[in-house]
Amino acid sequence: MTIRTALLEGILTIEIARPEKKNAFTREMYTAAAEALHAADTDAAVRAVLLCGQPGIFTSGNDIEDFLSRPPGQGSDAQDSPVFRFLNALTNCGKPVVAAVTGAAIGVGATMLLHCDFVYVSDEARLAMPFVSLGLVPEFASSLLVPQLMGQRRAAEKLLLGDPFTAQEAVDCGLANAVLPASEVLPHARRVALRFNALPPGAVRDSKKLMRDHQRALVMEAIRTEGAVFSARLRSPEVREALQAFLEKRKPDFSKF
Repeated sequence: MTIRTALLEGILTIEIARPEKKNAFTREMYTAAAEALHAADTDAAVRAVLLCGQPGIFTSGNDIEDFLSRPPGQGSDAQDSPVFRFLNALTNCGKPVVAAVTGAAIGVGATMLLHCDFVYVSDEARLAMPFVSLGLVPEFASSLLVPQLMGQRRAAEKLLLGDPFTAQEAVDCGLANAVLPASEVLPHARRVALRFNALPPGAVRDSKKLMRDHQRALVMEAIRTEGAVFSARLRSPEVREALQAFLEKRKPDFSKF
């Protein structure tokens, strides 16, 4: 299994562990991660969730070959696909979620951070949301949350042009809490997660709910709306050209569209 979980001292660690493929997510990985989040939410022994990748790589996003061969369905089928079950599980997790990010966080690797409560990034981290360059659209409510964090102009750079941003930019716009040397990211994130062992869990859960409930309906609607457009675009000629070009290591040609 390429999602590893371990419960230690009240912290459930969910580790993305597929370094040979830059931690790219498959359908099975989304399913495993969603199940781990659901289990954490209902297990009284879990006080916080720690989400991490491998040294030098958080995740490169979706596994392109897996996505091409087994795309999410359309309509209600899409909402029940593994990727959307993961999106919903992370968005609705009642336990604090702490993310430790080293290396690249691309696509869903960047947008999932919008739904974590604490994000710590290494000084060599690189984040990007290159959906449009793949013929796709923003997902995981990023079309709502990124403009809220950065403003419309900077969000356009990240979501329309797909410009990458540095760890310091992530902190400056409020996407991350702090930049640390790579070797210190995971230990620091774990220390933050461990602090919840000394706090009353009911008050933590209720406080997180209050902080997020004000726009929960907007976030869930954004995820659904983006998902419908994303699923439809997956079957477009633009996406087929972009993904084939990616696999063939060439520049896509959108001049015919």
